[in-house]
Amino acid sequence: MKEPSIFDQALITGADGMIGSYIDFGIRTNHRSLDVTNLAEVLKVCGIHKPKLIIHLAAETDVDHCEHDVTHAYQVNAVGTYNVATAARIVGAKMVYISTSSVFNGTKIEPYTEEDVPAPQNIYGNSKYFGELAVMGILREHLILRICWVFGGGPSKDQKFVAKILEQLDQPVINVVGNKRGSPTYGKDLVAGMRRLIEEGRTGVYHMGNFGSPTRVDIVKEIVRITGSNAKVKEVESSFFGTSNAHRPSNESMTSKVSYMRPWQEALRDYIETEWKK
Repeated sequence: MKEPSIFDQALITGADGMIGSYIDFGIRTNHRSLDVTNLAEVLKVCGIHKPKLIIHLAAETDVDHCEHDVTHAYQVNAVGTYNVATAARIVGAKMVYISTSSVFNGTKIEPYTEEDVPAPQNIYGNSKYFGELAVMGILREHLILRICWVFGGGPSKDQKFVAKILEQLDQPVINVVGNKRGSPTYGKDLVAGMRRLIEEGRTGVYHMGNFGSPTRVDIVKEIVRITGSNAKVKEVESSFFGTSNAHRPSNESMTSKVSYMRPWQEALRDYIETEWKK
């Protein structure tokens, strides 16, 4: 009889989201079946299933909402992660925590490395960094994967930047903020890279954005090119879209100590041609 793999014995929080749509293994939970802010509930669920691996996807990722409701942001992103890490330690599970490049201050010219010191500038980044500290402080067997500008899930799941641009391709002009740089992360590639890290028995912090550091304008121009749209891309200031409560760093791009993630252009083309069909 074949012994079950660590993936067969996994528990996933927040599995209904964009990244979770690419995970085809383990016990899937969402905010209705597992409230990560409730420690007793987290301990009970993990005690029942006794996972060997916990992939913690549950998070509040709306940057402006985090700034508006600070208590909620820390309850979900910091306390919730502390609760999951505590349960992982009790049941002896390895934990994967999905973090963000927003833990950095965004003032560096070059892409951020895993060795750069976090200094978050908004509530979202700070609450996610507190989650990192909780995982590192509680567990030896952990992976902290920082990502940026996530896309994936197709029309039914994707409500972020790439999806919003794809919905504007029939417009004559697409306005886009030009002074922001990052490392787009395709959810499918993230899950593949995560599996590889787990299979190799790695621990620690890894940057898992797709390779490259484009601006928002670069991404929109690439989408227009891939789709053959006739839309013109117009660079605008952030104020064009109104005021935002949250500070958004100018540079969220990352480089990784592992070369598992393909160039962002390849990932974007794959996503559009295979998942974005209407």
